[in-house]
Amino acid sequence: MGIAEDLTKLEQMLANLVLRYEQYFTGLDKREPLTLRDEFEREMRKYIGIPINNTMYKHKLSTLTGRFNTYREHWNRILRQMEEGKYSRNRFISDLRQRQRSGMPAEKIRAVRLDNNNDIERIYREYCVARKQCNLPVDTISLDRIQAAIEKQKPVLREKLGSDNLVFRVVVEDGKPKIKAGVRK
Repeated sequence: MGIAEDLTKLEQMLANLVLRYEQYFTGLDKREPLTLRDEFEREMRKYIGIPINNTMYKHKLSTLTGRFNTYREHWNRILRQMEEGKYSRNRFISDLRQRQRSGMPAEKIRAVRLDNNNDIERIYREYCVARKQCNLPVDTISLDRIQAAIEKQKPVLREKLGSDNLVFRVVVEDGKPKIKAGVRK
C-alpha cells in the first residue's frame, strides 16, 4: 500500500479506537481495547524513520500522531480516575449499588462522599502548612496517610463524642501540629 492508503487506514483505525474506548468507559465493553491500540501504534511506528516528501502527507501523519497522543493521555487519565474511584460514570454505578444496599438516597451518599473528600483535602493542606510553619518535614505526609489516620480514629471519636457528625481541624500544640476532632454544629 502507498502512504495515502495507509493514512486513510490510520484515520479509520483511530476513529474506531476512540469509539471503542468510549464504549469501554461507558461500560458497554468489558475490556479495554488494548489490541486495537497496539495495532494502531504499530502502524504509526512504520513511518517514524521514513522521510515523507509530500508535505500534505507529512502534515496528515503529524496531525494523526498528535491526535493519538492527546487521546492516549486522555484515556490514561480516565483509567487512572477509574482505578482511584473518581471517574464520574463509575461513581454513579457505585453510588447506585451502595444506595441499593443501604436504602439511603443517592443524593445523600454523593453529598457525604464529596464532603468527606473536601474535608480530608482541606485538613491535608492545613496540616502541611502547619508542619512547614513549625519547620517540620512534609515529604513523608500524604493525603492517603492523613485519610487512613482519620478513618482509623472515626469509630473511637464517634463513641467518645456521641455523634456521627464530626468535623476536623488542625491545631499547633507545643510546636507540633495535630488534627483535632469535634462535633459539627
